[in-house]
Amino acid sequence: MSGSLPFLTKPSNLAGYVGDVGFDPLGFSDNFDMKWLREAELKHGRVAMLAAVGFVASEFVTFPMYEHVDESNAAPAVVGTSAMMQLLFAAGAEEWRTNKGNITAETMFSDPDREPGNIGFGLKYLPKDPKEADKLRLQELKNGRLAMLAIGGMIHHNFVTGEPLLPN
Repeated sequence: MSGSLPFLTKPSNLAGYVGDVGFDPLGFSDNFDMKWLREAELKHGRVAMLAAVGFVASEFVTFPMYEHVDESNAAPAVVGTSAMMQLLFAAGAEEWRTNKGNITAETMFSDPDREPGNIGFGLKYLPKDPKEADKLRLQELKNGRLAMLAIGGMIHHNFVTGEPLLPN
């Protein structure tokens, strides 16, 4: 039985991963590589955490060469296509670098020792105790999940109301 959905069976492929509560109602872990799913969840969570901060900050902070926007959904249009393409290129280059050129779902984990989400950054700050390190990993996972919902809510708030997220 699943701990989070008692009317479903517990997914076996989730066992051993930080944050496993038996929640996989669509059975993704049965159909896709679990390492790849966890990697995607961590990356999307990290980007969402940055996006949530940037979304709010763009209402109050203006870079010197750009005009101010009250509505954060308009910010990409203000910086233009070239700046957005630079972000896309930088993300792709970082993906290539951290995965040693293996960027497809089939090849990303050709090294069996590769841990999902570990890009070799900040490891010296993790506690040596495995339980404490797993606690921090779980916090990152939960904060990333919350940020993914938050940025979606912020974007849709601005689309629906047509007003800034935080009134000045």
